[in-house]
Amino acid sequence: MFGRHKSFIEQRQLWSYNHRFCEGRVEKSDVLEGIMRTIATISETGQVAEGCVLTIGNFDGVHMGHQEIVAAASRIAREKGTELAAMTFEPHPVAVLYPERAPGVLTPLSLKKHVLGQCGVDVLIVLKGDRELLGLSPEDFVKRFLVENIRPSVVVEGSDFNFGAARSGSIETLIKFGAENGFGVRVIDPRKIKLSTGQLVKVSSTMIRYMLESGHITDAAAALGRPYRLCEEIIPGRRIGRKLGFPTLNMKKPGQVIPAEGVYAGFVKIGNDPEAVLLSKDKLPAVYSIGQARTYGEDFPLLIEAHLLDCNPNVAVGRFMAMDFIDRIRAQHKFNTPEELSRQITQDCDAAERILAI
Repeated sequence: MFGRHKSFIEQRQLWSYNHRFCEGRVEKSDVLEGIMRTIATISETGQVAEGCVLTIGNFDGVHMGHQEIVAAASRIAREKGTELAAMTFEPHPVAVLYPERAPGVLTPLSLKKHVLGQCGVDVLIVLKGDRELLGLSPEDFVKRFLVENIRPSVVVEGSDFNFGAARSGSIETLIKFGAENGFGVRVIDPRKIKLSTGQLVKVSSTMIRYMLESGHITDAAAALGRPYRLCEEIIPGRRIGRKLGFPTLNMKKPGQVIPAEGVYAGFVKIGNDPEAVLLSKDKLPAVYSIGQARTYGEDFPLLIEAHLLDCNPNVAVGRFMAMDFIDRIRAQHKFNTPEELSRQITQDCDAAERILAI
């Protein structure tokens, strides 16, 4: 169904941080990092400027559709001279109500905060999803949060917005409540992108999860507006790569959607904790391997490894790394001998250097 995108060089503008994080906003270089405030309880919502512009959602992925909504809300906030507030839920409501059906996470909360802050959100309201909150009727939700506490002047949402118990409130419901309670509602049409196959599709978190799990990493990046990122702790490996002449950094299995097994080209960031990784300016070119070491037997768990292309990965276990996925090189398969595997890794490194233009 899906094909490959063009090379990383040809896609570089697609992933530009200056505009693709938040179209219509100022350049990223003009946005001060770390100024977004975070609110975690309903009692703190009084800190939000009365008459703010508000958008509500799970924002998993903070993808191009989310960015379009945030950009529109930001323009309205600037016109009104007020704050832009975003409300999200942690964990995902489905994970609370139906754990067995919980969707895989694209952006852990720390990354979600980082990206929303770069998009120009002034204050992020993170509500802990529980059955009491998620059981509120649409009318009670509006009364409790919007009317009595946040008091926005405008709420900006996508046309498929749902809220309240059993997602029974629609965008039409919100417009009706807004007219009755003194706030406006601005509706943003869905964002569509063209995939590598030429298909024009609506961007959604569900679609991105599918593309990642099926290995279509560049289509996922097009929908996200940036490369997909995994972030977790560095753990000890089995030193097989080192014996072959290709030492690797090994990542603890993250609580995120893991791309399909395969070999990828990408960039690594390293820091002492997840926040330091997010703020790191270094981008280390690398080859990634996701899969089981089947050449060495069948009892290996899933391994997530990064071989750095231009430096020695002498990094202490216990630090954290982020893996940004740029392109897929090949699928995984079993090799007959370690020597055959070593030759293939050499070819993978050459391919990654071409993709990453190093």
